[in-house]
Amino acid sequence: MTSTKTAQVRNPMDPVQMASLKHWGKLPEGASERMTDEADVDCGWGRLIFGQTYGSPERLAEAIRREAPGRRDVALYIRDPHVVVALAPQQLFLDPSHTFRLALQATPPDAPSNAPSDAGLRIRSARAEDEAAVNRIYLSRSMVPVRDGFFADARRDAALLLLVAEDVDSNAVLGAVTGVDHVAACSDPDGGASLWSLAVDPQGTRPGVGEALVRALAAHFRARGRSYLDLSVMHDNAEAIALYEKLGFERVPVYCVKNKNPINEKLFVGPDSFGELNVYARILVDEARRRGICVEVLDAGHGFFRLSLGGRTITCRESLSELTSAIAMSRCDDKRVTRRVLTDAGLRMPEQMLAGNRDALRAFVARHRRVVAKPARGEQGRGVRVDLRSLAEVERAISGARRFCEDVIVEELVSGEDLRIVVIDYRVVAAAIRSPAQVTGDGSNTVRTLIVKQSRRRRAATSGESSIPLDAETRRCVESAGRSMDEVLPAGETLVVRKTANLHTGGTIHDVTARLHPQLAAVAERAARALEIPVVGVDFIVPDVEGSDYAIIEANERPGLANHEPQPTAERFVDLLFPQTRGQA
Repeated sequence: MTSTKTAQVRNPMDPVQMASLKHWGKLPEGASERMTDEADVDCGWGRLIFGQTYGSPERLAEAIRREAPGRRDVALYIRDPHVVVALAPQQLFLDPSHTFRLALQATPPDAPSNAPSDAGLRIRSARAEDEAAVNRIYLSRSMVPVRDGFFADARRDAALLLLVAEDVDSNAVLGAVTGVDHVAACSDPDGGASLWSLAVDPQGTRPGVGEALVRALAAHFRARGRSYLDLSVMHDNAEAIALYEKLGFERVPVYCVKNKNPINEKLFVGPDSFGELNVYARILVDEARRRGICVEVLDAGHGFFRLSLGGRTITCRESLSELTSAIAMSRCDDKRVTRRVLTDAGLRMPEQMLAGNRDALRAFVARHRRVVAKPARGEQGRGVRVDLRSLAEVERAISGARRFCEDVIVEELVSGEDLRIVVIDYRVVAAAIRSPAQVTGDGSNTVRTLIVKQSRRRRAATSGESSIPLDAETRRCVESAGRSMDEVLPAGETLVVRKTANLHTGGTIHDVTARLHPQLAAVAERAARALEIPVVGVDFIVPDVEGSDYAIIEANERPGLANHEPQPTAERFVDLLFPQTRGQA
């Protein structure tokens, strides 16, 4: 059946004609019996609407406007998109994206230098149980998650092909892509197909996941006899466009129309002056704008902005606002004061001492065997050295830490996982395990090269906020694991290259809010009240997030709320500042 329909198109039309075989009821001769009227496909996040199957622009505009709440419909292959938008200019808009096309029956693109299995990847059909993992990746990329049960339904829909990439060692899902078969969806006489929702875990350590998924999807549709594979990509996504052009995709004049909604608001509200803000300030500014709060950027480079609504004005630096008092800020800024306040409140913190007396230092190291050295004041992991086991190591670390603060703390090392709990308005909003930077060997690249490549991926995923320093501390951590920077790491072997789990030094973060033990949540809220701070990130070391044992290691008065998406950190922050807008998120 597929080959017959594809063969009927002997002389392919130009891209505009191929984009819309039906021109408001005027089909090419012989096509009327093959096309499905008013066809669409449920893609989980919304509908793919085939514009060429609608008999009039009025009918198409009406269909686009029927978008369900929380979904993101896309209407493609529209002969006259400007006419459709003109019918409902307050509700519809022309998406600022490009369409790219791969000719599937032409010479296949060159195979990648490493087959997916050699790169530690396995590409397979998605299963129902993959839905949660894929939605997590979508949310981490600010994409719309699929509805509950979609993966199970998709297996019964001939128009859909869902693929995932998984790590051959851990079986973790690292990426996903959706394919739509146009022949099955609307009896497309041109035998086309399209690619949607390509997403790769920003914290994955395997390279080439996106490319492997695109190649696999193209191979599937090529085997079905499909003639082309289309995709839509934002006009300014240079990295993605470079990948698609590398794989042989070419741009075609096909445009899509969308319904205006809060999900795609940034695509139609026009440019703003906030582009230089970092991700931690930007997430809060965007949330404020959604609620109609006036935003004035005071210092983009340092994250300062002012929010105003109804006579109330509050100045913020990222998540630090005027509602945090100078006293509360100073309690968090100096780790010695933090410890005094929290231990006085009956909360558990590791034993520590102020570096100075060498004999006392020697006794402290001998008693605890493994210690941490860190500046008494500082942030973003600067000057922190973890898992020091000898007096000489500790003294070198103290010397390094004094570059950031003259007073240096030496603290017992508590074993466990690094847990950040965000408390806003004295209630827990998010919790996440933070893991130190690590690389996975491929059998051909040195540790140094793997670190450079992983840093590039982390910078891309965090808008430049996270990367692995190639410094003495990284070298120390690599050598303490029995490796060297210029050694080739065996394929599949994972190497931790930093001891601290700080995101600014390449660490990764994994949401555990749903698993957090109630006792840990209660402790975090007690800590916030003891410090008298309305927004705080409390850092714990815990043996198990589902258990009640803990040690608090510090408190951060300016936590990076963007790190905890999809938890509603930005929403709760703006709720705190402007409670009258609560519910408008």
